[in-house]
Amino acid sequence: MLALLPGMGQAGPDGAALFAEHCAACHAENRLGGTGPALIPETLGRMFGPALEQVIAEGRPATQMAGFADQLSAPEITAIAAWLGTPLAETPVWTAEMANTSREMSDTYTPATAPVFSGDPMNITLVVETGDHHVSVLDGDTFEVLDRFATPFAVHGGPKFSPDGRYVFVMSRDGWVQKYDIWSLQVVGRVRAGLNSRNIAMSHDGQWLAVANYLPQTLTILSTADLSVVRVIDVIDRKGQPSRVSAVYQAPDRHSFVLALKDAPEIWEIATDPAAGPFHDGFVHSYEASMEEALGAEEGLFARRRIDIDEPLDDFFFSPDYRNLIGTNREGTKGEVINLDVGRKIAELPLPGMPHLGSGISWMRDGHRVMATPHLQEGVLSVIDMTDWHLVQTIKTDGPGFFLRSHEATPYVWADVFFGPHKDEMHVIDKQSLQIVRTLNPALGKTVAHTEFTRDGSHALVSIWEEDGAVIVYDAKTLEEVRRLPMNKPSGKYNVWNKITFDDGTSH
Repeated sequence: MLALLPGMGQAGPDGAALFAEHCAACHAENRLGGTGPALIPETLGRMFGPALEQVIAEGRPATQMAGFADQLSAPEITAIAAWLGTPLAETPVWTAEMANTSREMSDTYTPATAPVFSGDPMNITLVVETGDHHVSVLDGDTFEVLDRFATPFAVHGGPKFSPDGRYVFVMSRDGWVQKYDIWSLQVVGRVRAGLNSRNIAMSHDGQWLAVANYLPQTLTILSTADLSVVRVIDVIDRKGQPSRVSAVYQAPDRHSFVLALKDAPEIWEIATDPAAGPFHDGFVHSYEASMEEALGAEEGLFARRRIDIDEPLDDFFFSPDYRNLIGTNREGTKGEVINLDVGRKIAELPLPGMPHLGSGISWMRDGHRVMATPHLQEGVLSVIDMTDWHLVQTIKTDGPGFFLRSHEATPYVWADVFFGPHKDEMHVIDKQSLQIVRTLNPALGKTVAHTEFTRDGSHALVSIWEEDGAVIVYDAKTLEEVRRLPMNKPSGKYNVWNKITFDDGTSH
């Protein structure tokens, strides 16, 4: 793996060969992404030189990216980083026409007039099994597996349900979006909406699905009816520079999508209904430091509004009424509250240690709504009063966590300890006293993470996040184990009712 370095008369490490050996399994040989993101100049943004070398050496918090400092020398790491900065022979493109050509609808799908199973269709829970790229469909009353279907490679970002709970959509890191009919227990079809994608969001009325893309740097709008591409929106900031889309969020009360941009100090809001929400005539004129741009022909459908911010924000959390957005800066040293009605920052939150706001939750405590977030680099949970945005308390945990979950019917918050030697623990915290009342250890030495509740909140489902893993069903009142369902590296679990009603305790 030696090559002549530019301007040098001696052999040095071959970055391309080292990438093929150590990186291609996750990022693909063509560098366009697999389980990991695309690694080309168009998607790496500002991450070049020492910053990129540090990630290769030390890994990246809250991702599957492990550090290679114990396997590669400093010159080898430098060679890989330098090679990643070289452009591809041809810049990859993915047009609406190409996406529509990729669309595959099932020839054997037959829509049912009623659920083909006897259980409550609103109490179905989907379990994403990342070990072999499948989703299991659980009956939330009996905990029987009703179906297990194959998904595209490396599902990412959480499934999204239609407002009636009948259909669910999943997305893979390589841009495939798949539609599944829960009533019929059948795959409907799939389409490739991008080449390297982040997540999806459902419109308030269930007509549109938005796909956030790193590559190309676009937002793709799909029709949920047939997965056809109805709009591709190029994401370009005020200065004319393209930006990756970190994530797209559904804001049903506002009849819009909200975008986090990776490379631009802007937040975008995209209208999903031209006659309601923040884009109607009586509201749009009250915006401060914002603008509306018609990108569609149907009276402002998919119109864009920009909100200028001081620096790029990521990992959004929303107040239940979707008036306030809380995001974190790139360094993960603070939180900022952006009021979407007036289009500007109204508060700054003391949240060091890389808060994971995207898995934050909220609930009522002493007559005030509070929110809580884990921190990816500190063993604490921060609890914030959403009335005046002051820090109520930090709850010390046994290590950094990744997910929080609760339910309006339970007095507890469930918090995992995803990182470090206590990864086999699950803290159960009282929502009023903010004290840890019990620490569960269901699988010693294995990663225990991500809780989801049944529709009525009577049971909590927890993942053993391993290849030979399981979903553990707990009685949410007694905190005793009820059942253990073997699964292949189960990650996220998603209950239909909790997701379509935006239940308290569920991240949105």
